[in-house]
Amino acid sequence: MTQDEARQRAARAHLTYLAEPADTMLGALLRDNEPAAVVAAIMAGRLPSRVKRPDRDAGALTRALRRWASRVPESPAEPDLASWQRQGIRLICPGDPEWPSQLEVLGATAPYALWLRGQADLRFGCLSSVSIVGSRAATAYGTHVATEMAAALGERGWMVVSGGAYGIDGAAHCGALAAEGLTVAVLACGVDRPYPAGHTELFDAIVAQGILLSEWPPGRTPTRHGFLVRNRVIAALTRGTVVVEAGLRSGALSTARHARDLCRPLMAVPGPVTSEASRGCHDIIRNWDAVCVTSAADVLDCVGPMGDHLAERTRGPVLPHDSLDPQTALVLDAVPARAGAGPATIAASAGVDLDTAIRCLGSLAAGGFIDRSETGWRIKRPPRR
Repeated sequence: MTQDEARQRAARAHLTYLAEPADTMLGALLRDNEPAAVVAAIMAGRLPSRVKRPDRDAGALTRALRRWASRVPESPAEPDLASWQRQGIRLICPGDPEWPSQLEVLGATAPYALWLRGQADLRFGCLSSVSIVGSRAATAYGTHVATEMAAALGERGWMVVSGGAYGIDGAAHCGALAAEGLTVAVLACGVDRPYPAGHTELFDAIVAQGILLSEWPPGRTPTRHGFLVRNRVIAALTRGTVVVEAGLRSGALSTARHARDLCRPLMAVPGPVTSEASRGCHDIIRNWDAVCVTSAADVLDCVGPMGDHLAERTRGPVLPHDSLDPQTALVLDAVPARAGAGPATIAASAGVDLDTAIRCLGSLAAGGFIDRSETGWRIKRPPRR
């Protein structure tokens, strides 16, 4: 790493402290200026040299600079960065080999940098990844579906991304871990203080087998707005988003909306029509053209390379009767189950001529469907156990 690259990386680390994620003002500045130049401008309280904005926005930029400058005392010192590295926390930036290039679709709201814990390769995992999200107040049905779906995806080599929350998120992470698959928890706080605290053991398992990821720097606590902001990253990181269970006001629908707006495949699991917990899923299927999915095979049918994961179409069991031609099936239906009947009686009941009935009766007898009794033909009874 060159000295200038190290300087730009350090500047991006500072920017995660100075500005909230998805700040379009800062995103626009980074599009035209190097991160170190933006940080220097914030420190000096002036606009960067390259500002491609109309004059009417100069005032808004000046106010944004003051807002960011007020957080300068929170910026980390070099010993802090070294301490986090010893804790297994690393920073990745745009242009790094591990940076997921699909985040560029977010434009001016793309992350300035990402803080990670865990040894998995984020970019490689995101090549085959699905986000599974849903309600925190999950039912037993939703928890079961999320766990089984995530486990099946993990067994097929797909990374599962979610938000680390209680309910569907936690079930999705647990399912992927149980299948020894990769999983990523996108947090709305620093990766050194995962939230919720009740998932501490789960987060430790994710660090060992996947990645904890955040736009917020170490030490930052979550906010209500932060959960909604991070949802755009969950949607942008993955090939598609599955909503397993969500009410009409569930935060998971925010992730679904981002997936729809980014033109990523959006899927939803149906629930009982009487369940309030699934009303959000039913709504996005009806109004947002979300694809109804019930299994990992359905999901891969939507997000996998064309032809690689075609879901097997389910149908009822194939019975011996299904192979009969229409006339033979009519004759079989006319054969009595108990008292036998002659060919003429069966032909009349089936609505076919006598020769056809005799031919069909011979085929049915050879196939083991009927047998002859003292009073005529009847349905063959299954052997007693």
